Amino acid sequence: MGKPHIRGAARATLSGLASLSLLTAAALASIPQATAAPQAPGHTARPNPYDPAYQHPYRHGVLPTIQQHARMKSWSAAHPAATAATGPETLSYGGGIDGIGVQSGHSKVYLVFYGSQWGTQSTNGSGDATFSGDPDGAAPVTQEMFKGIGTGNELWSADLTQWCDGPNVATGATSCPSNANFVPYQSGGVLAGVWYDNSAASPSAATGHQLGAEAVKAAGHFGNTTAAANRDAYYVILSPHGTNPDNYQGQYCAWHDYNGDSTLTGGPVSSSYGDIAFSNQPYNMDSGAGCGVGFVNSPGTLDGWTMTLGHEWHEMMSDQNPAGGWTNHTGSSYDGQENSDECAWISPGSTGGAANVKMGTGTFAEQASWSNDTNSCAISHPIVGGGTGGGGTLTNGTFETGSLSSWTTSGSTSATSSAAHSGSYGAMAGSTSPTNTSSLSQSFTAPSGTSKVSFWYNVTCPDTVTYDWATATLQDTTSGTTTTLLGKTCTQGAGWKQVSGTVTPGHNYTLTLTNKDDNYAGDATYTYYDDVTVS
Repeated sequence: MGKPHIRGAARATLSGLASLSLLTAAALASIPQATAAPQAPGHTARPNPYDPAYQHPYRHGVLPTIQQHARMKSWSAAHPAATAATGPETLSYGGGIDGIGVQSGHSKVYLVFYGSQWGTQSTNGSGDATFSGDPDGAAPVTQEMFKGIGTGNELWSADLTQWCDGPNVATGATSCPSNANFVPYQSGGVLAGVWYDNSAASPSAATGHQLGAEAVKAAGHFGNTTAAANRDAYYVILSPHGTNPDNYQGQYCAWHDYNGDSTLTGGPVSSSYGDIAFSNQPYNMDSGAGCGVGFVNSPGTLDGWTMTLGHEWHEMMSDQNPAGGWTNHTGSSYDGQENSDECAWISPGSTGGAANVKMGTGTFAEQASWSNDTNSCAISHPIVGGGTGGGGTLTNGTFETGSLSSWTTSGSTSATSSAAHSGSYGAMAGSTSPTNTSSLSQSFTAPSGTSKVSFWYNVTCPDTVTYDWATATLQDTTSGTTTTLLGKTCTQGAGWKQVSGTVTPGHNYTLTLTNKDDNYAGDATYTYYDDVTVS
């Protein structure tokens, strides 16, 4: 855990004093002068007593309300600190905790709707979970946003591709060597699962320990029962309307952490599934403009909601087990902050300001994040060190999102309950009516410690293999070779079968699952695919 200091706390920057206009002069004048707090060991910056992480160090990446942010800036201006030669906003590598600094694979985001107050669950036309206790319609927008990351040529998330971890990255480094483990560009979306835990009501003011325990519980629910399964997993704990998790109201809008943090209120959370990264995502529309309602758009009810979701995800990606990843150690007023903290609440239209980001699934209000390589807050960034890989490890292989997110499809394909080998959903290629060739494919990088890719299939082929079949190929784009995992197969009533193939860690692959139908009336062929894994 290292020496005790406020790690990753969001005392985020505005562009000059642009956003101070959000408070009246009278409101600022009423802010009391704080007594200077003791200095943390080894740092020249004094902790900001208006920071929501002050005396609550587990609130990593905590995003203060706009009003609280103004108080922090006012205090910082009155208590200047020395800056480092690298610049006051430069982030450096913390050396990793339990060997973890960043998410250097394809992120798997699991949404946990925590508590029966969310109401009755339904499904909309996009396959998203909706809830009767969600007055602002936040749930489906959350799902579409995480489905949309890495689609539609969006470059908001490409800022992350400059960050890295691994044995070749020195503690204190401010840039990444070429042989580091980079965060890959998150192509194809990152939503990996949705769970409504309505087994009990969410606490009126859940503690950090309770939120972490819910994340560990969710890992078990999703079958992520090993440290390897959770290496690139992230559990967003979404509390319902009307609750006040970790007493956020009037202080902040969200934070992230991991289960092993000893400073969590109530203590760390034990896990037999490895380290669990999670966030506290309150229903922060309840805080109104203080948490960003109307910050980018009008009325902009969900502006702050998507901005805080994006803020915490960016920070988790670059600092998964805080503060072992990339944080500020310059001793300046930014000391302890993460990449998104340094760019929070910058007004739209300003340099590095919040803006609408267009993805393949829609347009979402997001904020910028700090970039060491450009020395600025970036709302858009070129794909750099981590962008040449195949998009990280394979995601949505169980199709439990109820969609084919992360997969590239052609022909007639769908995610449907009738195609499930396990869980609630599987993928269907082809149709019960005659059609033509249909396929789904995904590019990925085989993570370290893996040796095989596998999947289950169930083909219904009333014709002969001369005309109709199921087949699957694995292209190794690193070596330029292609392997046929499933040769042309035409059977009926044979049930589920498993197929496996060999992968080499670090190599980039494209897996393609195909159903061939000759579109002849009376003998439609279709294939179910499910439980696609790399292990």
